[in-house]
Amino acid sequence: MREPQQDRSRATRSRLLEACVECLAEVGWSATTVAVVAERAGVSRGAAQHHFPTREELITAALERMFDERIEQTRAEITALHGASATETVVARLVEHFTGTLFKAALQVWTAAAADEALRQCVLPLEQKFGRVAYRMALEALGVDDSDEVVSRLVQATLDLARGLGLADVLTDDSVRRADVVRAWAAHLDAVLRERAQARA
Repeated sequence: MREPQQDRSRATRSRLLEACVECLAEVGWSATTVAVVAERAGVSRGAAQHHFPTREELITAALERMFDERIEQTRAEITALHGASATETVVARLVEHFTGTLFKAALQVWTAAAADEALRQCVLPLEQKFGRVAYRMALEALGVDDSDEVVSRLVQATLDLARGLGLADVLTDDSVRRADVVRAWAAHLDAVLRERAQARA
């Protein structure tokens, strides 16, 4: 009898964390309360507080899940591209990642963390971890390594560009301009990567 109960408990916890991430992305940090998350998840407030006694514990657990999902999502997208795609496709996929629900939820948390030292200390290690993993996966997808300092800076610049384009998309649909920027940057990146590869040959 314990296994079904444990399964239900895990499922409830998962629904709460998923609902919390969705709330962060859609209604923002201040409106993401335990009651709101519980209602979205379809569970009672008491059940939510059984799993997460405080709002801070709920948010922290959701942050960990959110950043893990961002890493796995990026890894899956980049792995699918490895060795088979043009530079523009890789850049476009990276940019797409920074315009999705997980990024928008993360952005709400970043904004709140700017004025909350305790939250900032929670978010920074997760964001640094994500940055390292995304950087390594971008190197892999582009088929390059960072022993060349120029290549290293360009790959990091690509991730910074993707993040900036994601920010620009928060308030308005920036897709047309974003596509132009992606094409222009990808052409430049591809030319430099080819040039550096030829120089080492």
